[in-house]
Amino acid sequence: MGENVSNKKIIVIGGGASGLVAAIAAKYSNSMVTILERNPKIAKKILATGNGRCNYTNVLATEFNYNHPEFVKPALQVLNPEATIQFFETLGIVPKVEDNGKTYPLSEQASSFLDVFMYEINRSNINLICDTFVENITKKGNTFIIKDSNGNQYTADAVILTTGGKVLPKSGSDGSGYGFAQSLGHTITHVFPSLTKLKLDYPYLKQLDGVKIPGKAELIYQNQSLQTETGDVLFTSYGISGPTILQLSRKAIDLHLNHQEVFIKVTLVNELSKADVKRRIYQFSDKSIEMCLVGLINKKFIPVLLKEVGIHDSSTEISQISPKSIHKLVELLFDWRFKVIGYKGYEDAQVTAGGITIDEVNPMTMESKLIKGLYFAGEILDIDALCGGYNLQWAWSSGYLAGISASLGD
Repeated sequence: MGENVSNKKIIVIGGGASGLVAAIAAKYSNSMVTILERNPKIAKKILATGNGRCNYTNVLATEFNYNHPEFVKPALQVLNPEATIQFFETLGIVPKVEDNGKTYPLSEQASSFLDVFMYEINRSNINLICDTFVENITKKGNTFIIKDSNGNQYTADAVILTTGGKVLPKSGSDGSGYGFAQSLGHTITHVFPSLTKLKLDYPYLKQLDGVKIPGKAELIYQNQSLQTETGDVLFTSYGISGPTILQLSRKAIDLHLNHQEVFIKVTLVNELSKADVKRRIYQFSDKSIEMCLVGLINKKFIPVLLKEVGIHDSSTEISQISPKSIHKLVELLFDWRFKVIGYKGYEDAQVTAGGITIDEVNPMTMESKLIKGLYFAGEILDIDALCGGYNLQWAWSSGYLAGISASLGD
């Protein structure tokens, strides 16, 4: 980790997760580094992650957690989760590993990352210029020329583009980086929000609004289960949310955008079998159907489920209900399906699916195959994963690889 200044001038556009690590890695590789950030401060989106706690990696992460495993693999080999934890420990972040490999700072504060990044930027003499919106990037000969909206012009031997995707547009991630990439000849795949809430076609959503249960949710396509998640499921006035739904949303939205019919299947009863539930109901034949269900499921579900089955009075005794209706009710407790008709947008999503097509980027270096000296890292590329620290791990790994490569490149 030498600190000798070389003549290599590198500009990193975007002071988010991947850009900050790219800048530090380039500086450690003896380059002169400038970060251009459009916001008044760096790391705006990092501060919002993990509900302000920052789930900054996952110790179980491998290339197979991502949509393009082979492309991700070289970057993860250069900076794997263990190396990432060590890297941040040298900056001052003490790790705390929780369930399913999720890793947080022991401080429980995402702001710890802003503090250590700012300290390292100052310590290593990285030139940070905030409140700077880049308007265009061109290349003349071997030199990149960057112009900002304030009329300033910057030159560089290499540019690392880390402007993010379109998620949390208030953070500055509004997709402007795609325009820069396209102006330099790159192709952008179809882009859509991922890890977000789903809108459902269901007449009784207002009655279910705010009900949260620990349950099981599945993505159903052509009557087959494509993905199963367990954990909290939250019903809302527009549809469904919760960690389970965010995990299912990537595939659900992709299929929906391709005009395919998809459903979310919710299992309300996970601890008992259908036979157990049926036996329990018939055991109380002299009780009302409502009283039979009260100790089994959340009370708010009862009137809605009874409407589905065609039982209009919750005080109806079990003995007065047909076996067919009881059977239908039990089936719903284990297989309640809702048609997906939409999704919440970039303001609510956690990650952007799609981006710069990976065919035009060298995975060994993160350099453009079209423009020498142009590098990419993070969410601007067509790489994404589920919740759990995987997307930030990609930001760190790809940023680190891009920073080193930009410094060592010809």
